[in-house]
Amino acid sequence: QVQLVESGGGLVQPGGSLRLSCVVSGSIRAINTMAWYRQAPGRDRELVASISTGGNTNYADSVKGRFMISRDSAKIAVYLQMKDLEPEDTAVYYCNANIEPYGMTAYDYWGQGTQVTVSS
Repeated sequence: QVQLVESGGGLVQPGGSLRLSCVVSGSIRAINTMAWYRQAPGRDRELVASISTGGNTNYADSVKGRFMISRDSAKIAVYLQMKDLEPEDTAVYYCNANIEPYGMTAYDYWGQGTQVTVSS
């Protein structure tokens, strides 16, 4: 069974920093694109950043220059380093990964979400 477990959320003041982590476990043949999404109250879930197996990254315009996505060398975890946080960054952040388990076709898996609150 494939699982994605996020950690690192919390309460931070405007201008502060946080680092989110997402660790993948299970019987996995391959992990393709990994990404972070977020959903604020009353809003649709939106893509924050993504990273391909080759390390190519993509960012939402609202976070460019402030957030950085990375994945570890074994490609079983993905991280989101966030700096210069703004109240508008407040949301539940979700880890997403396109994973091919052994004996199954690739599928998009989601973590349970971690709350990030930016407030003074």
